[in-house]
Amino acid sequence: MHKAADMNLWTRRTDEGEDLRWHQHVVPWREKDQDPGVVLLGVTSDEGVKRNHGRLGAVAGPDEIRQKLANQAYHLHRPIYDAGNLCCERGNLEALQQEQAALVYQLLNQSHFPLLLGGGHEIAFGTFLGLEQHLHPSNTDAPIAIINFDAHFDLRQAAVATSGTPFLQIAEHCQTKGIPFHYCCLGISEVSNTSALFTQANQLGVEYLQDEELNNWQLPQIEEKLMEFLHPCQALYLSIDLDVLPAETAPGVSAPAARGVPLPMLEHLLAFIKSVALDRFKVADIAEYNPQYDIDGRTARVAARLCHLLTR
Repeated sequence: MHKAADMNLWTRRTDEGEDLRWHQHVVPWREKDQDPGVVLLGVTSDEGVKRNHGRLGAVAGPDEIRQKLANQAYHLHRPIYDAGNLCCERGNLEALQQEQAALVYQLLNQSHFPLLLGGGHEIAFGTFLGLEQHLHPSNTDAPIAIINFDAHFDLRQAAVATSGTPFLQIAEHCQTKGIPFHYCCLGISEVSNTSALFTQANQLGVEYLQDEELNNWQLPQIEEKLMEFLHPCQALYLSIDLDVLPAETAPGVSAPAARGVPLPMLEHLLAFIKSVALDRFKVADIAEYNPQYDIDGRTARVAARLCHLLTR
């Protein structure tokens, strides 16, 4: 179910003579007659986390991120819209993923940049589906690049969709469509992924770097790998699972990281990827924010900062 934007979330103090904060620029998204811009879309679901036996609470994530965004300084040079939230009704995650795909497809057709806020990482499948339906790629076209910052591959085999299956769902969808599955995962934790998942990733041709490989002294090799990965692609979908960050930086997630990737490294790589992809960067999401386990709003503030970095 799609709920319209709650503009009360964007109510904050207004400094006289200034219009420099997000809450003073965000307006509700409409289905027509708006200039292309960034569209925030919440996916208020942790049904996939529940099915994956994780810590519940991510369902409340999108609105908490909005409240941190509201008072954040505004530096965008394009309009910003709020499209409200998609909700998971009666545990029907599969229907939610299809509804999400349809709305992402619509936003892309309107030349917007969709930025989705989670919610569990089950949102990744709907984001990719919307982009794929927008592009209609064939097996002769350049691939769609998927870059996922995550401690986990999210390639689990399961009887139903969960927060651990979205990129396997994408792989299977690509196989059905006869198009390449072009997936790179950065920040993999060896102790959080079984040998079967590493085998699955290798069989699917997944490019990946482990958390211990993302260091300043290895940046030239990392950047070269990313350039090679992005070079043949027609479009980029970028996903950030907040559990890729160290637990002290992002405690409010379903599965806090013992090591993680430092925030400055994540920010550097995001800037580098954007500089390489340029106008091929079509859609992004931020997943797994769980306010129930956040400490002093740390994780929400990080998520809000990442929204700024992804859209500036």
